[in-house]
Amino acid sequence: MSNPSLLILPGDGIGPEVMAEVRKIIDWFGANRGLQFDVSEDLVGGAAYDAHGKPLSDETMAKAQEVDAVLLGAVGGPKYDDLDFSLKPERGLLRLRKEMDLYSNLRPAQCFDALADFSSLKKDVVAGLDIMIVRELTSGVYFGEPRGIFEEGNERVGINTQRYTESEIERAARSAFELAMRRNKKLCSMEKANVMESGILWREVVTRVGQEYPEVELSHMYADNGAMQLVRAPKQFDVIVTDNLFGDVLSDCAAMLTGSLGMLPSASLGAPMANGRPKAMYEPVHGSAPDITGQGKANPIACILSFAMALRYSFDQGDEADRLETAIEKVLADGVRTADLLAEEGVEPVSTSEMGDAILAALDESV
Repeated sequence: MSNPSLLILPGDGIGPEVMAEVRKIIDWFGANRGLQFDVSEDLVGGAAYDAHGKPLSDETMAKAQEVDAVLLGAVGGPKYDDLDFSLKPERGLLRLRKEMDLYSNLRPAQCFDALADFSSLKKDVVAGLDIMIVRELTSGVYFGEPRGIFEEGNERVGINTQRYTESEIERAARSAFELAMRRNKKLCSMEKANVMESGILWREVVTRVGQEYPEVELSHMYADNGAMQLVRAPKQFDVIVTDNLFGDVLSDCAAMLTGSLGMLPSASLGAPMANGRPKAMYEPVHGSAPDITGQGKANPIACILSFAMALRYSFDQGDEADRLETAIEKVLADGVRTADLLAEEGVEPVSTSEMGDAILAALDESV
């Protein structure tokens, strides 16, 4: 059998720096755990624009459709701010999501014990937090038609349309229920059924799909209350499923409960391919951080954790994903910190590569 295939798209800013540490982790699993991957690399975002005049070439898009999983670093930067909207680096990312039909976005919010003090909430509220938000990613208000800025009477009007079909809701819901079955069998669906027809349909479809998963405890919550509850008592949740717009807001809210965007991975999954693996792209939540690019200050953990998600959701290697996450937890417990994780004066931060090396050492100890 051939090795599973990975397409790495480092992107812009700190993307290449953090992805270099992921490459070291991938090589370690090949050398020490017998997990060999066929790895290729290409351009996306501003880097692709510089080379090809567009944020994602057709050739790279074709590669992404063929591989078992895509690992992406980050896109964007001030250099590209004046480009036409269609050429901005972010359009490359959106094209990947849309054409790969990555409709289920998994955004974990996990608070490592060693970093509980970094949260803006009290330590006892967030210590041990481990929730997953499933965000529908390819429909809703970000894609609905009609949309645009139009002349209406004597003024302009901006229009965006919140639109969902039953099948779009159903596949996102099914993804969330399957995930809940692998975790603690508890799922909360969030929408605004009190004021939005799309929310009414969302609740009806999620409820219907839930009948196929009688072991999962299903609850419903208005999304605005969900935001409040995430801040009040986040550990009441395990898996949350919601639409594209609310998922964008709620996942960022949940992310900051953990104290640092530099720690958070994500997965975007689609329908199963012929080999049974889902279409998949994995990327850190953080941006390209142009202010620290090339300085060795970037925290690679979010990108490394994104690879851990790939091990779990694309390659059915949950035990090895646990091994990698445990290694990261040990490094943090030992007090190893990049600059974004420093809470006290007088502590010397490690560089991006030194953090990667520390995680490799912890992996060595795990064997």
